Amino acid sequence: MPYLDYAASAPLRAEALAAMLPLLERPAANPSSQHAQGRAARAAVETAREQVAALVGVAPSEVVFTSGGTEADNLAVKGALLVRPPAERHLVCSAVEHHAVLDAAAWAEADAGADVDLAPVDGSGRVDLDRLAALLRPGRTALVAVMAANNEVGTGQPVAAAGKLASDAGAVLLCDAVQAAGLPGVDMAADGIDLLALAAHKLGGPTGVGALVVRTGAALRPLLHGGGQERGLRSGTLPAAAIAGFGAAAAAALTDRAYGAATTLAALRSRLLAALRTLTPDLEVNGDPTPDQGAAAPTSSRGGGLPGLLSVRFPGRRAEDLLLLLDRYGVACSAGSACASGAVTPSHVLVAMGRDPVAARETVRFSLGHASTEADVDAAAAAVAQALEVLTPQGTPR
Repeated sequence: MPYLDYAASAPLRAEALAAMLPLLERPAANPSSQHAQGRAARAAVETAREQVAALVGVAPSEVVFTSGGTEADNLAVKGALLVRPPAERHLVCSAVEHHAVLDAAAWAEADAGADVDLAPVDGSGRVDLDRLAALLRPGRTALVAVMAANNEVGTGQPVAAAGKLASDAGAVLLCDAVQAAGLPGVDMAADGIDLLALAAHKLGGPTGVGALVVRTGAALRPLLHGGGQERGLRSGTLPAAAIAGFGAAAAAALTDRAYGAATTLAALRSRLLAALRTLTPDLEVNGDPTPDQGAAAPTSSRGGGLPGLLSVRFPGRRAEDLLLLLDRYGVACSAGSACASGAVTPSHVLVAMGRDPVAARETVRFSLGHASTEADVDAAAAAVAQALEVLTPQGTPR
């Protein structure tokens, strides 16, 4: 069954499973316990912390484990605002941020007296830096949120430039790197990022674990209170097995990057796009059409889009109809963010990019990853051909 939904969740890597099994098979131990089993669990956690830190170029002490990317974004947004006095709770987000950021910002506005501004994006989904700069309030803006690359259309963002603007205004920069941390990768120090959100399952690790990387000196108010784990920023017993899987997946992703996996994914994406254009000449690509193939420079210096993500519009065909048929033919893909599945409103990302609601509802997202092959791509294209034979474009007489 061709799986082309890595942007929603990547299949578990063999390396992650191998790291988890010993901790699942032996008697459970709390990593905070002082006995031998507890020390073994703690050692696994600290090894994983080093592996995650290496993936994004930070010190292990800056990695704070969470339950996933959503919690990481919530801790960043709410923690950075609540630590500031009420007069300084201003937040600027790009209009295409994940709902984990946007909904946390909406909470802050409703319940914590924050002011929220959305920075507009261009037609490819890239934030307009001039308009972002105009929204900043020096001395009052607490946080700027600009993701590394968009989860729906794949467009990379000018993170370093946004970080400079934030720093000059006395704000911290939150970068949701959930999609980009593996390929093409991020460099937290080079891009001037203060807070970085990660999720294990996007890298081929288990679900239910992620991290917020907190630059030394960045102030946050914790949202969970209890045992004081994770530098007091995230209390709760650490899931050692899941964290070990996260670390192993991070290490494998870093190896993939070193061996040019981004170039391989970009080639598969191009192969799929060429096949789809043969089937539908009026196909429209959403986002930056040039995939980022992972040069050595920081993400923000390169631009482009995620190497394995392809968001396309099939004019005249509703995405929900096409997806139902593709599922019947054994192909897994999605209409956009899996976190918004079942939503009746069009994608906020596509609307922010200037797409009308009809075009937004005709968009399908294909995403590739560490186990994708040419055979997967070809099978998916063949299934799309079958589906298009069944579907009559909207507005065509029957």
